[in-house]
Amino acid sequence: QVQLVESGGGLVQAGGSLRLSCAASGNVFSINRWDWYRQAPGKQREWVAQITDSGDSYYANSVKGRFTISRDNAKNTVSLQMNSLKPEESAVYYCNVGVRRGVPGPPGYWGQGTQVTVSS
Repeated sequence: QVQLVESGGGLVQAGGSLRLSCAASGNVFSINRWDWYRQAPGKQREWVAQITDSGDSYYANSVKGRFTISRDNAKNTVSLQMNSLKPEESAVYYCNVGVRRGVPGPPGYWGQGTQVTVSS
């Protein structure tokens, strides 16, 4: 089992920055990828960014160049630095991890989410 706890959400003005963190505990050695998703009210959850266990990172086109995902292996934490935030990016941001094939249990885990509100 893996437990995830997000932090760092809050209220920021348009154009501002926030840094989200996702801390994992439990069977962290089973994790092979970390993702951030977001979900605004009335909208589907959308993928934002990913970092793999090899360190490769990927971004949704809408955030490329403004968001940076990074990993601290020693702390079992992944962060999402968000710059130049827009009001339409207000949402609950969720951390999701994938588990290596063959590890017993679910294929992935979700955190509880952290609210990001960008005021215009």
